[in-house]
Amino acid sequence: MGLREYIIRRIIMIIPIIIGAVILIFAVVQLIPPGSRALLYVRTERDLQFLDQIIKAHKLDASPVEQFADWLRQILEGNFGWTRVGRGPVLNVMFAKWPATIEIVMFAAPLTIIFGIILGVISAVHRDKLPDHITRLISIAGYSLPSFWLGLILLSLTYITTGTVITGRVSNSVVNIVKSQAWHTYTGLYTIDGIINGRFDVVLDALKHLALPVIVITTINMAGIIRLMRSSMLEALTKNYIITAKAKGLKNTKVINKHARRNALIPVVTIAGLMVASMLSGLIITETVFAFEGVGQWAAQCATQLDIAGVIGFTIFTGLLFVISNLIVDILYAYIDPRIRLG
Repeated sequence: MGLREYIIRRIIMIIPIIIGAVILIFAVVQLIPPGSRALLYVRTERDLQFLDQIIKAHKLDASPVEQFADWLRQILEGNFGWTRVGRGPVLNVMFAKWPATIEIVMFAAPLTIIFGIILGVISAVHRDKLPDHITRLISIAGYSLPSFWLGLILLSLTYITTGTVITGRVSNSVVNIVKSQAWHTYTGLYTIDGIINGRFDVVLDALKHLALPVIVITTINMAGIIRLMRSSMLEALTKNYIITAKAKGLKNTKVINKHARRNALIPVVTIAGLMVASMLSGLIITETVFAFEGVGQWAAQCATQLDIAGVIGFTIFTGLLFVISNLIVDILYAYIDPRIRLG
């Protein structure tokens, strides 16, 4: 089976998964009383007087089949309801918040994967030696440290050394710049838009505010990549083809980088793909600690304030992200190891 046919087959296979996820979400929503679900469509306090009319207008008291058809139609039209926390349509608010999360992930994910793989390889190659002990210590520390604790420690150290607390996406002075008419928004990412607008002061300020969240996310998530890469690499180094390659006189660096590491990457691709999807769906704790107004912070506020529309919209959004990430992981599998396409 060629790569193209493999990709097409995988895309077809995710369709029933998406349908199943949508049905499951709808089933959970049905556990909520109609009066509470009517709040999805309430935009002002005045609307609360007309809950009965809202229930009938949106068929919230109809049969489950009829409700599902109506709900699915609204979802396909992009109508996820009104979020009280975001004070706007769920889809609009979610897309407005997402660039902040993407900006953290844009820096944290590559650093996490690259350093995780490098340190994992070093640890395996130098098994039970000093580099291995140091790398394993880093991994254990990353697993053990709660993200909120590490974030608060970094904020405290920053305040002690600089006298300022660096939170939010940008400084107050830069907020005035990005809200002015002279500023043009292209991507919603201040680092990218700053370069396009020729405002490198905005870029530097955004990078300064990104530094601490990126350090936290990289430190916490890199631990899993290191441990998995180390164990996978150790297994790969014991394979017969590696022993044969060494016996033929190939340089150790070539054996490690070209043969062992490539095969050891297969399980790492899975964890890395799911990790990135998890990041993109919202870094709830980190965004809350650093007052970084991303989709994760918004979702946490929706949950604590019982904003049903926001929670449902976030759930669907997260589900789609993980389905897409699994598809990408499967494609990367086939690229790294062509034998998988034959399965």
